[in-house]
Amino acid sequence: MSFSAAAPLASRSRQEKVLASNKTDMSRVQRAKQRTVLGVLTENEQHGSSFSQRGRFSKNVSISDNSHSTLLGCPSSSSVEIYADEPCEVIIPASSMAEYPQMVNEETAAMQHKDFRLFLDLSSGSCMDTSIQSIPDEALISQDVMCLAEYAEDIHRNLRESEITCRPKPGYMRKQPDITNCMRVILVDWLVEVGQEYKLCGETLFLAVNYMDRFLSCMSVLRGKLQLVGTAAILLAAKYEEVYPPEVDDFVYITDDTYSKKQLLRMEHLLLKVLAFGMTVPTTHQFLRHLLTVHSVCFKTENLALYVAELSMLEVDPFLHYTPSMVAAAAFCLANYTLNRALWPDALCSFTGYTLAEIAPCLKDIHQLHLTAASRPQQAIREKYKSSKFGTVSLLMPAETLPFH
Repeated sequence: MSFSAAAPLASRSRQEKVLASNKTDMSRVQRAKQRTVLGVLTENEQHGSSFSQRGRFSKNVSISDNSHSTLLGCPSSSSVEIYADEPCEVIIPASSMAEYPQMVNEETAAMQHKDFRLFLDLSSGSCMDTSIQSIPDEALISQDVMCLAEYAEDIHRNLRESEITCRPKPGYMRKQPDITNCMRVILVDWLVEVGQEYKLCGETLFLAVNYMDRFLSCMSVLRGKLQLVGTAAILLAAKYEEVYPPEVDDFVYITDDTYSKKQLLRMEHLLLKVLAFGMTVPTTHQFLRHLLTVHSVCFKTENLALYVAELSMLEVDPFLHYTPSMVAAAAFCLANYTLNRALWPDALCSFTGYTLAEIAPCLKDIHQLHLTAASRPQQAIREKYKSSKFGTVSLLMPAETLPFH
């Protein structure tokens, strides 16, 4: 082909790229009104803050300007150095700062290593150039895959061993000087909405909360950066679990551009370093799916178990005191009793090694959570399970009492 003939083709290609870019921009503008945005932080008492009504996330939240990372009871092997490059106000009370002199400034959290700076220079977005469509997680899990007779017990035994080493620290929130459980609850509620908007798998959400809790177990975080931690956690979980994960720009967009793409990539890398790249972790969702393949139940019972298991993510205390397999067993028992007036089948007792007496404390806690779900300010999980896709199980009346004291 001659140069003169190729020139019009090149011009036409450029025009097509411009048109495609314009269409993408228009699509983003049309989505703007449906953007899921986290509320503004307000302080109600010394160590009990909450978010205000849902609205635009404040870009003027004050943070420390020369704060550094500190590990809360973690071994010094994961040494991380953070530096700040933007001036900010200090909001930590003097008493708190005396106890926790070093805080994580997630806005400019970056390693002082050449390879990390090179990573930031080369990172231009998500490594997956894909659409925002995802296959429903229920369709991805085959009954045969999780319940092969030859491997089922070995798989479950391995998951039970792994869940001990991959747990967040149950009392970590007491060591956080600037964030509270209420703030975390609203962040998890927002992550559920993000998962709904981008049609993410159920396992992705559980992974994101695990990554976030494990990070917060080790790092003191300022409230202005709590949403950034949660966003980076769900970004990593989506990359790990989804067939077609959303791009980095989509997660920047979902925060109402509160954080830049550069900040999100830096936080993503910081999470990976603090978690020592331990992304493969057993979750309550995974254990529950496994139980449901060993002992099948009806559609509504299955989704009610998934619903109450998802509710357990909202509270650090008491549910981080239980292992994910225990929470999954309690969720199964509660759903089975609510709809079928049965509790813990013998097949699952022998398969897991859990007796009903061992499950009972967690079962009582998750039952109490189910009773109060309708009256909680955070309703994202309940709204999600009102859908016919999940059998509208969040509208079912909870069991008033359990058949034991």
